[in-house]
Amino acid sequence: MTTALIYLVVMVLVAGVVFLLASVVFGRGEELPPLAPGASPTRLPATDITGADLESVRFQLTLRGYKMSEVDWVLRRLGTEIDTLRARVAELERAREAAE
Repeated sequence: MTTALIYLVVMVLVAGVVFLLASVVFGRGEELPPLAPGASPTRLPATDITGADLESVRFQLTLRGYKMSEVDWVLRRLGTEIDTLRARVAELERAREAAE
């Protein structure tokens, strides 16, 4: 029984050493340099936002999820775009009704 326990402890120690060595040697991969304060990788075109633009949006990760200011910015931009499009649709519908 004692021999099995010693083998188990040695195996755990060896696994721990191998894990630590691998993490020191390989790390987490190549890291990008940090962004300047206030900078954001989040990009959207000034007008005519498409579905592909939304699919390509990426947010900075923070400790507890995404950076809230970037998400809020994207939601405001999309809200403005939707309001503009709805106003344009309503304007075109009124023009069509007036023409009939």
